Amino acid sequence: MKKVFRFFGFLLGGLSLLLLGTAAWVNLTELPKYESKSLAITLPFDSASLLQGRKIVETVCIGCHLGEDGKLSGRLFSRADDPFGEIWSRNITRHPVKGIGSYQDGELAYLLRTGIKRNGEWAGPYMTLPHLSDRDLASLIACLRSDTPLTQPSESDPPPPKYSFLARALVKLGAFKPEFYDIRPVAAPPVSDKVAYGRYLATGVYDCYSCHSASFETNNLLVPERSEGFLGGGNMIHDENFQPVLSANLTASKDHGLGAWTEAQFADAVRTGARPDGKTLSPVMPRFALLNDEEIGALWAYLQTVPVLENQVARVR
Repeated sequence: MKKVFRFFGFLLGGLSLLLLGTAAWVNLTELPKYESKSLAITLPFDSASLLQGRKIVETVCIGCHLGEDGKLSGRLFSRADDPFGEIWSRNITRHPVKGIGSYQDGELAYLLRTGIKRNGEWAGPYMTLPHLSDRDLASLIACLRSDTPLTQPSESDPPPPKYSFLARALVKLGAFKPEFYDIRPVAAPPVSDKVAYGRYLATGVYDCYSCHSASFETNNLLVPERSEGFLGGGNMIHDENFQPVLSANLTASKDHGLGAWTEAQFADAVRTGARPDGKTLSPVMPRFALLNDEEIGALWAYLQTVPVLENQVARVR
């Protein structure tokens, strides 16, 4: 019997040492780095391209990167009590040291395609735009290079992330890592194909599915339609004061989604935040005031084709 107890004692001791060693490895060693590359890209600076880039910057980038100085200088993205720890979005103004001013165009394009920074660090999936067309990607970078007030050099220098043990473990064990894929030319569908173009806007440009599916954790970056609860809402999002807001159901459910709305009502809500019932959308929802009628119409046409989900999203406050 003593041998049995001794065996289990050694076993428990070995497991304890293994767990302690793993914990030390997760906490004390550096996170992995990846090879940074440069993509061939030519920036367009005509007025139409800069307007397209501005649309993306002012509806997508601004949500995470708008700082207190009114520029894309970064802000607190998640607090220390978040499951992934304290994370700040970066300064993406034209500052040569604290922003992205020293990035080459091709390096910035690779960062936006894969989330991998010039120094090999991974910025996470939120900075990955695999479905954005090459033309729109170039327009986005051109806008970041332009003299728009949002990108004026800022001295803001957000602190580096303080990842939680969970986040570090997921990265170290390979469960949370860049989605490497064969980067090929990406073209947008023709505007005349309203449904296809609307899908491109919802999944490739304005990232509607990311917030309006079930959860960021279960979103499928490479095949958005495979995301759990695709466009059915219910994702927990936090506003600028870190108060919780649940995303809306954008499917054509008559009871819980947009099925009872008209296209004109949808356009008003998207551009101004005004709902048909007289209420106002949460400030978490960007106001897409720059979208033209073709884009609104294409988004609406596409949403009519998305499988209906009868997901009733309750207000959390």
